[in-house]
Amino acid sequence: MALFSDLTGATVRDCIIENENNRIIFLVDPSEVRKAIGPRGFIVQKLKDLLNKNIEIIGYSSNLEEQVKYALMPARVNSVKLVNRPDGSKVLYVAVDPKDKAIAIGKGGRNVQRAKLILKRHFDIDSVVIV
Repeated sequence: MALFSDLTGATVRDCIIENENNRIIFLVDPSEVRKAIGPRGFIVQKLKDLLNKNIEIIGYSSNLEEQVKYALMPARVNSVKLVNRPDGSKVLYVAVDPKDKAIAIGKGGRNVQRAKLILKRHFDIDSVVIV
């Protein structure tokens, strides 16, 4: 996180290392996402080369609906519904624009998996379902 902050000047809220998809997800203030990416993705590429991992930069919000939108961007989120199951688990149903469903899910489920990691860590959501 210190390396990222030093390179970008952006405030890092969290850093999630996901070995399964060989990526590091940085959560930053939404107003600093562009600064963190750098001109033409220069900083992201530099970090990717240094760390030998894919780098993803996502806006951070303490508001559940906003965080879902940031985590699934560029897919357009229409609505978010949280369901508390009798077993105590929390399931989040996310309705996206039908044209954006594939984007929200991502290749091999990568994007929805990223959203699930972020939402589990910050909102204790057990499952994310794209509808």
